[in-house]
Amino acid sequence: MRQFVLLVLLLSGIHGTSIKAQVDLDRQLHDLELMRQKVQQQDEALVARMDSTKLAIIRRDIQRMGLPKLQAGEEVVVHPGHMLVYSEKHEQPKWVAHIAAPDLIKGNLARIDSFLPDPLVRTGTAVTADYWNSGYDRGHLVPSADMRWNQDALRATYYYSNISPQLPELNRGTWAELEDWGRRYVNFSKRRVFVVTGPVLRDGLPTLQKADRKNEVSIPEYFWKVIADLDGPEPKAIGFVMRNGTNEYPPVSYAVSVDSVEALSGLDLFPALDDELEARIEAMREPKAWYAEGDPFFGEAEPMPAPLPNGMFNTVQAKYHIGKTVTVCGTVVSTRKTAKAKAIYLNFDRMHPHQDFYATIWEYNGPNFSYDPEVYFVNKRVCVTGKVTVFDDIPRISINNEKEVQLYDEAARTKR
Repeated sequence: MRQFVLLVLLLSGIHGTSIKAQVDLDRQLHDLELMRQKVQQQDEALVARMDSTKLAIIRRDIQRMGLPKLQAGEEVVVHPGHMLVYSEKHEQPKWVAHIAAPDLIKGNLARIDSFLPDPLVRTGTAVTADYWNSGYDRGHLVPSADMRWNQDALRATYYYSNISPQLPELNRGTWAELEDWGRRYVNFSKRRVFVVTGPVLRDGLPTLQKADRKNEVSIPEYFWKVIADLDGPEPKAIGFVMRNGTNEYPPVSYAVSVDSVEALSGLDLFPALDDELEARIEAMREPKAWYAEGDPFFGEAEPMPAPLPNGMFNTVQAKYHIGKTVTVCGTVVSTRKTAKAKAIYLNFDRMHPHQDFYATIWEYNGPNFSYDPEVYFVNKRVCVTGKVTVFDDIPRISINNEKEVQLYDEAARTKR
C-alpha cells in the first residue's frame, strides 16, 4: 500500500512538471511572437525612413540636373517622386520630370486607378468628367509602374496634373512598349535615369468634346519622351517622338536626338548641365547604347525605313502581304537550328520570341546552299523572297535555295 501511494505521488509530480513545461512553452511562443512583431514594426519604420530619404534625393537631383528651363510665370509643382509644370491653357502637364531608379525593380504595389485633381495646382486641373467616355485614355506621363516601389510616389502619378489624353492605340501600344524599354534599361543596367516627358502643345489643338466636361482639355497630336543617364563616366541621352494614334513600328524606330525634341517642343531640357556636356548628349541618337546585358531585346535592330526600293517591304509591312509572294528585308539579329526538325530560323530585327518576321530553311533544302546560312547571315541586312505565311501570328517566308535570299545592298541594286 505504501509503495502504491509513493507511485501515485511520483506520477502526480511528473504530470505537474509536464503541465508547467507546456505553459512555459506557450509563454515562450507568445513572447517570441511579440518580439517578431516589434522587429517587423521597426523594419517597416526603417524602410519608410529609407524611402523618404531616397525620394528626397530624387527631388534634389531632379532640381539639380533634370528640370527643363522655366519660362516666365511658370511654377514647378513638386510631388514625392516627380515634378511638373502645368499648362492651364491646355489643362494638362506641359512637361513632367522624374527619375526611374533601380528601386522600381522591386516595386510590387498594385495600381490605384483612383484619378484625382491635383491639390497643388493652384489654377485647378482637369477632372474625371473631362475624360470619362471621351474615347481617350487617361495617359500617365510619369508611368505609375515606375513608382510602384513607394505608395506616396505612386499615388501622385494618378493626379490629373500627370495625365494627357492619349488614344488607346498609343497608350496601350507602342508608348507602353517605350515605357517598358526604359524600365528594362534600369533593370538590367542597375542604373537610374532622368526622364522628361510631355505632349506637343500649340494653339488651335482640338479639345475633348464632352457635354458634361468641366474643362477644355487639348488633344495633342504628338508626345515626346527623353531619357538620360547622367551618373556614369559616359553620360548619354536619347529622345522619342510618337504620334497620338497608331505607331506600328517598335519604339527604337521613333528614336530622335534631344535636340530634335527641343526643336519640336520649344523647351530647353537640360540647362543645368555643363554646356559642352549638354551639347554632346543632346546630339545623340543611338538606341544600341541602351541595351544592357540580359535584356531579352538585346541586339534588336530598327526595321528598315519604308518605302524600300524595287517594291520590297520591311519586316513590319510583312503582315500586310499574307498569302502573297513578295520580298521582305531586315537585319538578321539571330539564327537558330531546332533540334527536332533541324530547321534553320533567321530572326529579323528582333530576337526570338519577340520577332515580327522570320525566315525558315527546312532541313531538306540545306543542300541547296553552298554556305551555312545559320552562320553566314548573322548581323547582315538580308532580303528573302517567297510566299508570306503565318505561324503563331508571326509572318514568315520559307526559303528553298540561294536565289531566294540576297544581301540587301545586292537586292537594292537588282531590278525586279
